[in-house]
Amino acid sequence: MHPDEPNPATPRLKTARLLLTPLREHDADAFQALFAHWHIVRHLTHHVPWPYPAGEAKRFIVQDALPAMARGQEWHWSLRLRSDPAQLIGGICLMDEEDDNRGFWLGQAWQRQRLMSEACRAVNRFWFQTLGRERLRVAKSAECLASRRLSEREGMHKVLERPAMFVSGPAVEQVWELSRTAWLAHHAPHIT
Repeated sequence: MHPDEPNPATPRLKTARLLLTPLREHDADAFQALFAHWHIVRHLTHHVPWPYPAGEAKRFIVQDALPAMARGQEWHWSLRLRSDPAQLIGGICLMDEEDDNRGFWLGQAWQRQRLMSEACRAVNRFWFQTLGRERLRVAKSAECLASRRLSEREGMHKVLERPAMFVSGPAVEQVWELSRTAWLAHHAPHIT
């Protein structure tokens, strides 16, 4: 994609078990109920307020996510099981930032099922195929072992470590990278 071309809108995406639907204001109540738990937010950036205040999910969606989506700078999806499309179970996003292009969270009841691996494959394909990006960088707390294992399975490699602040306090932030070349080598047989 040429840098002067407008970025495409956030599309609906599907995986074997998931529906990724563009985040909307009416997702706020379900988002708030699932997200406002220490286990979910502790490894996130310190910009996430804690304790998570009532109404923060709606404020985030309306004031941050939707405007960034409209500008073509971010793409936010709610995650839902194909078997239960009415139930929001988590979220994933892509961002046009220097060292952090993807973020995600998943409600506790749906963790440890490799659902986030499916969601990441879908948004990575959008990042590399549709947006034509050359690299995907993901910043994370070094203490978040599940996220690090996911990056390793994706074929990412660590490119940077630095001190940072998270909801849980100071920790080492790691930046992991996946190049378009490495992504194509790993996923080319599966591209449809």
